[in-house]
Amino acid sequence: MLRVWIILIAVCFEGCAATRQALTDSTPEPEASVVKIKPAEDSSKLQPRSTAAPVIYPESLAVAVDRVSPEAEASAVQQVASVSTSVDDLFSGKGTTPEEAVAGEFSVSKQLGSEFAASEQATNELTAEEFAMAPHLPPLPGMDFKPTARGLVLDEVINSVYASYPLLEAAIYSRDVAAGQQLESMGEFDHKLKAGSENQPMGYYQTYRQHVGLVKPLYQGGEAFAGYRIGRGSFEPWYLGRQTNEGGEFKAGFMVPLAKNREIDQRRAALWRATYGVDAVEPEIQAQLIDFVQQGSYAYWDWVAAGAKLVIADRILKLAEDRTDRIRSQVENGFLDPPELTDNLRLVAERRGKRALAERKLQQTAVKLSLYYRDANGDPVIPEASQVPDFPLLKQMDEAQVAMDAARALEQRPEIYSLDLLQRQLDIDYSEAENDCLPAVDLLMAGSKDMGYPSSYQNYKGPFELDAHLLVEVPLERRKARGKMQSVGGKLAQLNAKRQLTENKIVAEVEAAYAGLIGAFKQAKQADEAVGYAEDLARRERRNFEEGLSDLLKVTLREQYAFESAEKAVDAKLLYFQEQADYRAALAEDQL
Repeated sequence: MLRVWIILIAVCFEGCAATRQALTDSTPEPEASVVKIKPAEDSSKLQPRSTAAPVIYPESLAVAVDRVSPEAEASAVQQVASVSTSVDDLFSGKGTTPEEAVAGEFSVSKQLGSEFAASEQATNELTAEEFAMAPHLPPLPGMDFKPTARGLVLDEVINSVYASYPLLEAAIYSRDVAAGQQLESMGEFDHKLKAGSENQPMGYYQTYRQHVGLVKPLYQGGEAFAGYRIGRGSFEPWYLGRQTNEGGEFKAGFMVPLAKNREIDQRRAALWRATYGVDAVEPEIQAQLIDFVQQGSYAYWDWVAAGAKLVIADRILKLAEDRTDRIRSQVENGFLDPPELTDNLRLVAERRGKRALAERKLQQTAVKLSLYYRDANGDPVIPEASQVPDFPLLKQMDEAQVAMDAARALEQRPEIYSLDLLQRQLDIDYSEAENDCLPAVDLLMAGSKDMGYPSSYQNYKGPFELDAHLLVEVPLERRKARGKMQSVGGKLAQLNAKRQLTENKIVAEVEAAYAGLIGAFKQAKQADEAVGYAEDLARRERRNFEEGLSDLLKVTLREQYAFESAEKAVDAKLLYFQEQADYRAALAEDQL
């Protein structure tokens, strides 16, 4: 309840601010001011003025009440007591004038507002501290940060991609998808069990027939079958063939295609396509693996470059901080003007900001690298700053190696293998179209034998029976087959053109990656030379400044040039190793 009274009094003080503005006009109205402050006996008789206090919504009041600290609350209680005394003095005519009373109340309101602001600032600082201590993030490096010679190497990241990168695991599961499709197509050759019961229990002719059989589709075409049936009862004369002896009838046979469907049929074509589909999964997995390794290499080298830039930011900050005491001593002794010290302090603050930016970049690149660098359980591992290595030595490639690498890339790239498999699938489609042009000539042979007591005195079911059938079906126009052959032929021509372009692109990618690698190598060497020159000039300028032959502005410019040259050298090395990752991807060196 006390907090609510405090907030209400603060709102009244905000209204007093508008009243004080009215008192400063050329025609002051002290009486009106007094009336404004004094609580009215009947509030319905008071008319509000246009200079009313600003509206404060209940939500903001609730937030303010929650943020009031105990110290601020105790201080506010004392201030409320003093304010009550001043208000009583005001209405009793004692103490100061109304203008002074209003001014005093406004100062109390400002003090209460400062207490709330201090409480809110403390809350914000606590939130920032909690954010800085967020889990999983490695600790920030100290001022003496240096890359280590035994840090995290690229091979560890690549091995982690091989072992536990989630998208690679998802790509590997496509093998199960293709294997399932292959198994589904093999289902066309499954044994088929057939059985039935056909009965006519009521009527002039009462018959009871049961049969069971097994059909096996043959991989060479056609099918084999065998079965047993029994027919009992009184059959129509024209259906006496359905009747069997007492022991039933055994029957077996086969059907063989002699022209169409002999070399290939719909079932075998689907199985062969599914088999090539299983093989086609491998180049897709390899293509994704190459991309993942390339992206992981990019993330790794970005992290290494961020560490190198943090070292540069530390070095240039230390130069400015080391100058501060010397410049302060010279200013105190009258050798330098005070603005020199101020300028150097500004420089220190600015370089601290650059170092903070470099720290943030190092943490961000470490978090990005954790997507590719994982532990044995597949959980991301954010590398610490102590694991940042130096850039390895740059190596220049031999120009004669490019031709051999281009030929090797044509053998290893998954695109070529994928096109080969696609061509084989189209060859199956073309063979199937040629098969449709052939006449369907099928030979059917079946043998049957009745067992048991004869069903008739003639025993016409007793002898062994052999059936032979030759079935012929020929499409005269054969437009379906010819149209399919034309369509598949066009697809094969398109595929050949695409294959030629793909081979040209692969060779071009290898050559472009080599050109980028050579160019980045030269750029990195020149950048290192520029760093040496810039640091030498900055060193001389600092010496001249110490001897009084230069000023801080020239030193700052020289150091800035050295800083920029060092960052450009890091960017050049980063570009070199990124081009190296591109060259690795162009050669398709990563395979499962």
